[in-house]
Amino acid sequence: MVTAISIKGLSKTFPGGRKALQEVNLDIRAGEMVALIGASGSGKSTLLRHMAGLVAADGSGEGLIQVHGRTVQQDGKIAADIRQTRAGIGFVFQQFNLVDRLPVIVNVLAGTLHRVPMWRSLMRWFTSTELACGNSALQRVGIEDCSAQRASTLSGGQQQRAAIARALVQGAKVILADEPIASLDPESSRKVMDILARVNQEDQCTVVVSLHQVNVAIKYCARTVALHEGRVVYDGPSVALTPALLRELYGADADDILSLGDHISSLQDRKPALPHLVWPAPLSGAAAIARLA
Repeated sequence: MVTAISIKGLSKTFPGGRKALQEVNLDIRAGEMVALIGASGSGKSTLLRHMAGLVAADGSGEGLIQVHGRTVQQDGKIAADIRQTRAGIGFVFQQFNLVDRLPVIVNVLAGTLHRVPMWRSLMRWFTSTELACGNSALQRVGIEDCSAQRASTLSGGQQQRAAIARALVQGAKVILADEPIASLDPESSRKVMDILARVNQEDQCTVVVSLHQVNVAIKYCARTVALHEGRVVYDGPSVALTPALLRELYGADADDILSLGDHISSLQDRKPALPHLVWPAPLSGAAAIARLA
């Protein structure tokens, strides 16, 4: 199986000495949909930003990140050709990252900027083919009727779907979604997660999504990577994440994770994994933890 994302010896120290990431080693296969879970401050967003080359890691140690064989950063230095590498990485932010005053279609077509001349983008001059691509992406996420509206007029859920459409127009082979449902209502949360799962299945796009809600990870992702204080403390089947195992991994902090409802499903409602989710035969919780030792 082809490796989409490879991370070796990644550490990040913030000013003041706080360790945001500590010796993270992780390989994600092409076509996987993987959840990152953990309490606030566990390192989920920081790890995603490092994967995209938005933040440089510590300079000491190996600190290597590669996406589809291209180096994103190594030993604390962002690769010189990072712009070309980022062209294949779609980033879905928690707060949507749209330009409020611009029409939705223009925000979506920002996904073409890596291949459209700067003068055309500044003039908002897009070809009929590019416009058709943007409208097709909006149709896929279910908001084609909003194409001409200002982004500021959309609901939070619609804005998040526009952000996903932008990644589709970009042609991203890897989508990194940073808590995409954290500020959404129940129905919008379900729609956004359904769309990410569908893109993963239909486009064979690798999706890494950070979540607070463990039961959402269980429902949508065959594999979960759990972070605690910047370390990977679990990497294995999502279905193995019982309340007992979470308490073993997080101690008292597990209550903060278990208390979060996801609006989508109950942690006790363990439905079979979606058909497109493929992960090796489930390990016991202890075996999955032991593999990290």
